[in-house]
Amino acid sequence: MSSVSKPLEGLENKIGYKFKDIGLLTTAMTHSSYSNEHRGKGEVCRCNERLEFLGDSVLSIITSEYLFEKFRERDEGDLTKMRAEVVCERALAGFAREIGLGDYLLLGVGEDKNGGRGNKSLLSDAFEALLAAMYLDADGEGKSIVQRFLLPFITAELEKIEASGKTKDYKTMLQQFLQQDGAVNLTYAPISESGPDHAKTFVVEARMGSNIIGHGSGKTKKDAEQNAAREALRLFGEI
Repeated sequence: MSSVSKPLEGLENKIGYKFKDIGLLTTAMTHSSYSNEHRGKGEVCRCNERLEFLGDSVLSIITSEYLFEKFRERDEGDLTKMRAEVVCERALAGFAREIGLGDYLLLGVGEDKNGGRGNKSLLSDAFEALLAAMYLDADGEGKSIVQRFLLPFITAELEKIEASGKTKDYKTMLQQFLQQDGAVNLTYAPISESGPDHAKTFVVEARMGSNIIGHGSGKTKKDAEQNAAREALRLFGEI
């Protein structure tokens, strides 16, 4: 007995793309549990793991290009952090749920009974496989097709993250605020670090000349500096 999934035409309607090779979409929706069950019966049935591998790269390059163009003043570290936030497993599973992707998955009996259609990891993997399937099926237009489908999800997720403050560059905001009144001597002084090498906590002070205007802590020195700058901005009533 196989798992029950909806006809793939419904998924094509949701993503706004009609496959020339429906076999690619079928493979993208095939979990290894389903493939293994059928292989045991002597049937050839590919799972979506190879497509997931390609989809991860397609996702990364499209997202990276978007962030690179949109945030021209951000450095490599900030862009990397932003990309990690918008393409993490949680975010991808959310994108998958928005299009009801779980309803179209081919799952083994056990995986289906154990709630595989709502499994965060499984959904995020299938979403990446879907991107790869679209990319391959559209040939030379693959990248533009995937961009058109993917970027609305990325931009909406980015708006949520920015609203939460996770991507704000508080150091730049503080520097710009202080420069309104002329040149300033803004520095960030390390105060302490604690914890094991793999999980350190850093504490930093933001200083304007000899005056301490903010404290911050974080898992990296950069995060601690950002948090110190944020506290300083709060002190000045800017946030």
